Amino acid sequence: MSKILFVLTGADHWTLADGTLHPTGFWAEEAVAPYEAFKAAGHEIVVATPGGVVPPVDRGSLAPEYNGGPEGAERTASALAAMTELKSPIRIEDVDLDEYAAVFYPGGHGPMEDLAVHADSGRLLTDALRGGKPLGVVCHGPAALLAATDADGTNTFRGYDIAAFTNAEEIQGGLAERAKWLLQDRLTEAGVNVVVGEPWAPHVIVDRNLVTGQNPASSTPLATELLKMLG
Repeated sequence: MSKILFVLTGADHWTLADGTLHPTGFWAEEAVAPYEAFKAAGHEIVVATPGGVVPPVDRGSLAPEYNGGPEGAERTASALAAMTELKSPIRIEDVDLDEYAAVFYPGGHGPMEDLAVHADSGRLLTDALRGGKPLGVVCHGPAALLAATDADGTNTFRGYDIAAFTNAEEIQGGLAERAKWLLQDRLTEAGVNVVVGEPWAPHVIVDRNLVTGQNPASSTPLATELLKMLG
């Protein structure tokens, strides 16, 4: 049994352009679906966050409309409660990458607040990518890629094809006009090639040891691709 590192946001808000603190955290489905897939395959999960804080779930992600109805919402909430690893995270700053077979970053707007500018997370991503370790990142999780830079300031993921939450989805979600910046734009500016799929439909891109997904619906197929890499 190998260990997979889950790196989650520690932010419970996303600061909008007008200074408003929009409540957020990690998106439940994007943590639950891969967690269940990895555990079913016999892997151990370790959670890491900035400073080792308990990662906050975006309460909106537990709503029935995002879980296929009340029964789905209840199942997601129960699955989340069963993820005991969330209650005792380690610090990103203390991670020894050699202990893990793969690294996974779920999304939610939280990473836009903290992981996008977290130097230790950026170094972790750079080391995982350059070391050939299977690396999965979904939805707003790719905001963390913005903190991964080489000594000359070039983004580590420059030239890679990825999937990430799109401008179209942010617009349809109602927050684009209030955001300080949009994920697709910022990644493109960093030289990362964002391959855009249909809004809200599963869309996964595999480029070398990097597996990325566009949105919550991409979480399960992303987990499947990451498991293929682990053999």
